[in-house]
Amino acid sequence: MQFDNFLNKKITITQVKGGSKLNDRQRGSLIGLGLRGIGTSAKTNATQSTIGMIRKVGHIVKVSVTA
Repeated sequence: MQFDNFLNKKITITQVKGGSKLNDRQRGSLIGLGLRGIGTSAKTNATQSTIGMIRKVGHIVKVSVTA
């Protein structure tokens, strides 16, 4: 998925899988995005750093553009 299309837009990030078997770097990215468990979501602006964190945990989260 091309996350660069989301740059400078409001996005909603939702965690759809558990993070128990992630390494420390991926677990830190989930916490940095504001996600604490399955089904939690966070609304934020898409910046370069946010997109980088989403790429690390892209297999666990779902991203959508917020209107």
